[in-house]
Amino acid sequence: MKMHPLQLDDRDRALVALIQKGLPLVPRPYAELGRRIGMAEDEVMQRMDKLRLSGAIKRFGVIVRHRELGYRANAMVVWDVPEAEIAELGNCLARYPFITLCYRRPRRLPHWPYNLFTMIHGQSRAAVCGKLAQVIGECGLDDIPHEILFSRRRFKQCGARYCTAGESVEPARVHEEATA
Repeated sequence: MKMHPLQLDDRDRALVALIQKGLPLVPRPYAELGRRIGMAEDEVMQRMDKLRLSGAIKRFGVIVRHRELGYRANAMVVWDVPEAEIAELGNCLARYPFITLCYRRPRRLPHWPYNLFTMIHGQSRAAVCGKLAQVIGECGLDDIPHEILFSRRRFKQCGARYCTAGESVEPARVHEEATA
């Protein structure tokens, strides 16, 4: 099946270029986006919905900057779970609100035997280890080999980039065209 690229007009491109920088932290972010590029709030929402329904925008989410919220002890806990048990144990782990990621990955033998990954954020290493002890006990993970990998630094966190510099449209130009 041949995929056809979605045809974006200048107003769509201006909106995409703007949202890839993140939503403004104001009570009505779509109205603010519209103000910046000369669109009404309703038009912003309609275009966002069109982009989502067409598949141009696949995911719209939040990037939490944990350190700014006081969560400085962040650990990826990796587990070597027997394949027959991975769904059950994964479901058990994913129920805990302090486990923010829980996903399966293939092992990379012989050096990396781990196939289940969980992320636990905490305000201290002791807090994370306490949460880990809780899930080990409650999910029956006593005999499952695992490692705790505390992060030492944060790498760049950003959302998807949809437009390159050459594709983006200056919001002021769009506004001028829209009002001409």
